[in-house]
Amino acid sequence: MSLGFEQAGFDIAAAVEIDPVHCATHEFNFPYSKTICASVVNLKGSDIRELAGIAKKEIDVVFGGAPCQGFSMIGKRALDDSRNQLVFHYVRLVRKLQPRYCVFENVKGLTVGKHAKFLEELIEALKDSGYEVLLPYKVLNASEYGVPQQRHRLFLIGARKGEPLLKYPEATTERVHVWDAIGDLPNADDYPELEKHDSMCATWNTRHPYARKLRGLDLDPSNFGYKRMFDNSILTSSTRTKHTPVSQERFLSTKQGDTESISRFHKLDPEGFCNTLRAGTDSARGAFTSPRPIHPFLPRVITVREAARLHSYPDWFRFHITKWHGFRQIGNSVPPLLARAIATQIIRAMDVSPCKPRQMLPLQDSTLLSFDMKAAASFYNVPHNTIAQRTRKNTPPKTQAQLQLG
Repeated sequence: MSLGFEQAGFDIAAAVEIDPVHCATHEFNFPYSKTICASVVNLKGSDIRELAGIAKKEIDVVFGGAPCQGFSMIGKRALDDSRNQLVFHYVRLVRKLQPRYCVFENVKGLTVGKHAKFLEELIEALKDSGYEVLLPYKVLNASEYGVPQQRHRLFLIGARKGEPLLKYPEATTERVHVWDAIGDLPNADDYPELEKHDSMCATWNTRHPYARKLRGLDLDPSNFGYKRMFDNSILTSSTRTKHTPVSQERFLSTKQGDTESISRFHKLDPEGFCNTLRAGTDSARGAFTSPRPIHPFLPRVITVREAARLHSYPDWFRFHITKWHGFRQIGNSVPPLLARAIATQIIRAMDVSPCKPRQMLPLQDSTLLSFDMKAAASFYNVPHNTIAQRTRKNTPPKTQAQLQLG
């Protein structure tokens, strides 16, 4: 969301995130923004203004989305899920900060069944806070806004009373497919160095306009974000994944667009859209990794950088060096091009003509991308157990036979 709103012409004054590891990644990519490592439960509007250094300045937009696991049609669906209460803290901060506009994003599951009642309560809470909500609300598919991924997300847009109303963005006519997005990326398996590192200098041949824009080779006339200082000859976020010969054989024999029967991984169709990239669970909930799509031609799952391309992230945007955190950061995020489409509608309603900043921003120290939880917590001066760790059960040691079979 931060990147999409910046690309539409906004400056990101502050970002609130409870996970110190994710905070460090946001700080690396947005050096001008104040990254606040805290729970919204414990923050007041005045705290955000003070930490961001914006005092009593008018705020144009407050945007965000509470963790969606409580609403998702895939996972647990219960109104009493404690994570859902974060939605009302979002409303509380909107009420206190009184931005001109507010944007709430969440999963499609919030619109069906018992959760529809929850959504109605959210809309009423925003109205009580002085906002006119754009109705009917919309579930937008990222693939209709230039993203090569089928990803349906709910958006609620509120305008403070007296502010011009806007429309939800119309779908674009351009459709970008999987191979358009990742076909130029060097094969990580060709670089032994990527077994231990996540980046290195590589050989490129980038032709598709979508990929050329993300590499920074072609001008994107609708992108009003800051340029970043980066070397686009370097392949980043591409640590290799090792697979057994048996797994590789299964991956190769799976038809493009089908699901591999044992791993349940989806094999990408080069001429189609990527399936929804999911985040998995954090440490407190078992640290499970979501299924990662299989490359359309190679016998392996995709890399973090390939996932980033399928999510519309530019190549200068970096993620945590571990695959687990990197995929979580992508799977938990709104595709930048989809966020940009929403933000552009707000820019137009405000009757603002954005311009491309002349300033080029340096990225921060890459150490921020390698923090483990303890180091990240120390960096932000928060408890190391800010994100609860899972409790491991004591299990008897495996026998030699079990080890061989496992």
